[in-house]
Amino acid sequence: MIVNPALEQYMADLLPARDPLLAEMEAYAYANKINIIGPGCASILAQLVLLSGARRIFELGSAIGYSTIWLARAAGPGAEIHYSDGDPANASRARDYFTRAGLADRITVHTGDALTALASTTGEFDMIFNDVDKEGYPDVLDVAPDRVRPGGVFVTDNTLWKAKVLDPQDDETEGVDTFNRRLFADPRFLTSLIPLRDGMTLGIKLRRQ
Repeated sequence: MIVNPALEQYMADLLPARDPLLAEMEAYAYANKINIIGPGCASILAQLVLLSGARRIFELGSAIGYSTIWLARAAGPGAEIHYSDGDPANASRARDYFTRAGLADRITVHTGDALTALASTTGEFDMIFNDVDKEGYPDVLDVAPDRVRPGGVFVTDNTLWKAKVLDPQDDETEGVDTFNRRLFADPRFLTSLIPLRDGMTLGIKLRRQ
């Protein structure tokens, strides 16, 4: 853990209990070693949606749709949420969860490469949430910033990457470190890195002057 484990547990204990569907998804992910964002970071995502008024959201790398449900609930009826994942089994399971959550009408499911799905979807987005394979983070940065509207939100998970960013030694860590450095240097964004769980980098796209 990046944060002192006792503090991490303290923060986790403060979180309200999730509803039965989210609890089921958390249990399934844990039992099957599927990476999901977790309730603490998911709460931040939902807060960002509520603060920004995001209604059109694209998620790059969505696994079983845990974070998608948090985003869709926060965005509300009539929102347009795009799920993407390369694993058809993940996408099938996610569809079932979306139906059970009563959210299927506001979520479009893309199966296959996340950036290909983004390229096939026109227009700007109020929020893009990036959680693809880590060596692909620089590729995301080549295209995603132009798709975020001014005043919109660009969020990326796992940006401390188990603290390995302190000494990158592999392609995944190099990808995360390169991503962080490039986004922080991008004058179009006001960027912060939140040291919660495995790190979340948050960029707000500055409005045109």
